[in-house]
Amino acid sequence: MTGETDLTVLLRTIKPILYEDEYVFCNIESQTKDWIELNPLCFFREQEGLTLILVRKQADAARLPYSCVFRMITLSVHSSLEAVGFIAAIATKLAESGISVNPVSGYYHDHLFVPVSRVDEVMKLLREFSS
Repeated sequence: MTGETDLTVLLRTIKPILYEDEYVFCNIESQTKDWIELNPLCFFREQEGLTLILVRKQADAARLPYSCVFRMITLSVHSSLEAVGFIAAIATKLAESGISVNPVSGYYHDHLFVPVSRVDEVMKLLREFSS
């Protein structure tokens, strides 16, 4: 099944889903293997180390430092990995309201990590695309 590439269709059918958990981004040395036990939602290897996206409670239990707390919003429209401008349109709309966003793209969907304190505003802005 191929994902949607038409920007107008993507924005009109965005259908955001807000998750209850709070998430954090942590950085650890990539040489250690202990991180797999934390069951991260996502990880990305960078030159400086391994970035983990974890449920906040997991990071706290493991005593991992983090600087910001986020909520995750999944855009339930099946977007193509080759879609042009989808995340840019969303990031621009949020930036106009002074809201940061950390997007992560999966095979089927895009996921947005937004500051906990701004999540209601983000959901309202996202719904404006489909109205």
